[in-house]
Amino acid sequence: MNGLKPPKPIPIKERASIVFLERGQLDVIDGAFVLVDVNGVRTVIPVGGFVCLMLEPGTRVSHMAVALAARAGTLLIWVGEAGVRLYAAGQPGGARADRLLYQARLALDEDTRLKVVRRMYALRFNDEPPARRSVDQLRGIEGARVREYYKLLAERHGVKWSGRSYDPKDWDSGDLINRCLSSATASLYGLAEAAILAAGYAPAIGFLHTGKPQSFVYDIADIFKFETVVPEAFRVVAAVEQNQPLDRERILDPVASTRRRCRDVFRRTNLLAKLIPTIEDILSAGGLTMPEALDEAQPVAIIDEPGIGDAGHRT
Repeated sequence: MNGLKPPKPIPIKERASIVFLERGQLDVIDGAFVLVDVNGVRTVIPVGGFVCLMLEPGTRVSHMAVALAARAGTLLIWVGEAGVRLYAAGQPGGARADRLLYQARLALDEDTRLKVVRRMYALRFNDEPPARRSVDQLRGIEGARVREYYKLLAERHGVKWSGRSYDPKDWDSGDLINRCLSSATASLYGLAEAAILAAGYAPAIGFLHTGKPQSFVYDIADIFKFETVVPEAFRVVAAVEQNQPLDRERILDPVASTRRRCRDVFRRTNLLAKLIPTIEDILSAGGLTMPEALDEAQPVAIIDEPGIGDAGHRT
């Protein structure tokens, strides 16, 4: 790898979304990024063509594999079973001081924070939030609407629903719909975190969500989850409970099927092209000016340059 010119990362909007890997050794062999199973069988992973790789239990990663993923601008996330518990995450490109300071200023000032939260509310519900409400009040209103959305989806699909509840330390204790929802949202969180890092921001500095390592990830993912992954989880569980095929496919592994359908819906909704513009949109609602980057500043990990033609061309 020494002496090679770092590859130019592919813009996020032109990549495949996400892939889950388990029970194998990730390495770079003969210049290729591969997963080697216990029998020595190699599966080539086009690492630069994915937004992030979710590494489940049983996965080991070599130093060269991590280095190549970083050069390609691909996020590596070490997770528990079905991706529901985050243990660690790589950071492609690195956060930028100017953008971190901008994000922090927006979050620390109550007025600008409220403006950002109101913009997130408007995007999520396609409706202006009530006037003269604090962040805490808007959080309560949002929570009530979300609980109602879950109930409506359960009724629409005929799924048994007793509320959103699961224990990440005891995966099997949750009912089927909660396991599928957890797996679905984990996929979305991976994409959101990759976009946040690629744009130079910090996953931990949130506005509606606070105090967690992925607070901003939850803020961004929540804007999209009811138009992308949540309905897919309900569709899968409805097919299982009614013992019916879904899109002419018999569901044998509901969690795995939910993941595949999430990848499909990411592609159908063109989500990867929306994430970074949405991040910039909601932050700009705070009304602060982005500080000028210093000459020695780390460049944005994945620059979204305009193409020379249609979506099939790349500069």
